[in-house]
Amino acid sequence: MIAGLLNMLIGTAISIYITIIIIEIIIHWLIAFEVIKARSPQAQNLISLLSRLTSPVMEKVRKYVPPIGGLDLTPIVVIIGLQIISYIITRILMQVPI
Repeated sequence: MIAGLLNMLIGTAISIYITIIIIEIIIHWLIAFEVIKARSPQAQNLISLLSRLTSPVMEKVRKYVPPIGGLDLTPIVVIIGLQIISYIITRILMQVPI
């Protein structure tokens, strides 16, 4: 019972973090294509918030994942890594009798 709850909480936290990463990617694309004006205060606040949430993980991974053809693949690597971690944690927790 506790393992199931813990598994659900960890899975939800990882899903929320992945969603934040995807939102950050979309916001950067919208700014690059000038759909959103980066100079607006609302956009600056959103970009700052998303950056503060994702930078600690992204910067550590970015050291090992160079841009390829000008594309930053760090978010993809982080998302795949988080999904692998989620899978491993799920497998471990389902084997623990609590």
